[in-house]
Amino acid sequence: MNGLFSGAAARAALRSAHAALTELHDTVGVSGLPAADANPGLMAVVDQHTAGIRDSLSADVRPLTAVLLAAYAEGVRDAAFTHGWRPPVGHIDWSESDWVLCRLLAVCALAQTLPAAN
Repeated sequence: MNGLFSGAAARAALRSAHAALTELHDTVGVSGLPAADANPGLMAVVDQHTAGIRDSLSADVRPLTAVLLAAYAEGVRDAAFTHGWRPPVGHIDWSESDWVLCRLLAVCALAQTLPAAN
């Protein structure tokens, strides 16, 4: 029976991770990814953050997954909140974006490379 429950837990974790990444995309990626495409400077920053995330998650030795990326994004937000960061309200001005927003945007960019949720 242990296998049955561990499989169910894994599926639930995957659904939760995809939901979290979708929410992040809706709040950060929808405006940030096109802004990065239009602004080479922002794209360079996002690329640097993407490389940092890959390095942090050891993506060279294990594949990125939705669960890893969602947990990473949650950790970034939690640490930022602990240090007084608050997300912008309303429209995000990507010309004035901060480290946290760029890191979360990099998570969105990486999430786009994952296989689609079933």
